[in-house]
Amino acid sequence: MKKILFCIIVIISLFIINNLARSIYNLWQKQYLITKTEEKLQQEKKENQKLKEQYRAVKEPDFVEEQARNKLFFVKPGEQIVLVPKNLTASETATEKTEKKETVWKQWYTLFF
Repeated sequence: MKKILFCIIVIISLFIINNLARSIYNLWQKQYLITKTEEKLQQEKKENQKLKEQYRAVKEPDFVEEQARNKLFFVKPGEQIVLVPKNLTASETATEKTEKKETVWKQWYTLFF
């Protein structure tokens, strides 16, 4: 009788330990989920703050005027537009590119000798 009672107590204890282990594992997973969600919330708050700052900058009349002048080429009455060609501003980079254009075998030759 004592052996049967001992076996029943052991089985009940194992059942309780199993349930406690599962509960601890579930709590651990939920804590991990909460931590990740809080991190994501902080990132979203930072993004929201950045967007609010951009919105404040866009609402200002100076920004609207600057964008109209730069992107839409609007001018005030009495002003004239002066457009500078891209090839004129990139003349330094163009000369560097032409100097670097060598044939492949010359590049290998200069690399090794």
